[in-house]
Amino acid sequence: MAQGLTRNPLAGPGVLGVNGGAAFAAVVAIAVVGVGPLGRYVWFCFAGAALALAAVLAVAAAGHGGATPVKIAMAGAAVSALLFSLTSAVVLRDHALFERFRFWLVGSLTRADLGTVSQAVPFVATGAVLALALARPLDAAALGDDTARGIGVRPGLLHGLAITAVVVLAGTATAVAGPVGFVGLVVPHIARMLTGPAHVRVLPLSALLGAAVLLLADVAGRVVLRPEEVQVGVTTAALGAPVFLYLVRRRRVAQL
Repeated sequence: MAQGLTRNPLAGPGVLGVNGGAAFAAVVAIAVVGVGPLGRYVWFCFAGAALALAAVLAVAAAGHGGATPVKIAMAGAAVSALLFSLTSAVVLRDHALFERFRFWLVGSLTRADLGTVSQAVPFVATGAVLALALARPLDAAALGDDTARGIGVRPGLLHGLAITAVVVLAGTATAVAGPVGFVGLVVPHIARMLTGPAHVRVLPLSALLGAAVLLLADVAGRVVLRPEEVQVGVTTAALGAPVFLYLVRRRRVAQL
């Protein structure tokens, strides 16, 4: 969805700073404001995700050439690093707080119990329905705004709804599992290789593949250094970072 929204193969919730913004807002809500259940702090996640995405797009759009794919990736990396530093500053205030909130620095499935997941289901369902409803308009928008308008798609409304879907889905996922990165970047590319570029097929397949990749990464993290456990966010970063670097290099070569 993020890649379709920005028409950028380098985009993903982690790259765009959405996960980092949601995680920082959640930490502030829980550790500073004192918000308790997921059903309450998830709204902070939505706000943090939306503000982070707006900041990345604004920074990328500034200067000559507008928001090119590489500029969006670089702006996202900068905003994500800033948000990670801010989150660390809150979490590292004392040892007890760090032990409680280190989950929000990398991401893990250890807190994704049945109760937490059940609270997240309505938000995930809302975001998924909205994303699927936008599948065909996103295909039209990929042809250009003028072409999209010619077949009845309103780009402004489409972008607003797509941003809402990204914020809801990524914000909810971060509220449940923390800022797990690179899954939203790599998985859509795999889905396109299997089904072609049509969002009506890419989006549902990405949801299934994303869950499978996350599960495999979690299992790998639990067995690779037994009896110690590697958090799933570390595993996905180790697997996804080389793919991201390859995509950045390919985009730079294409623009020469």
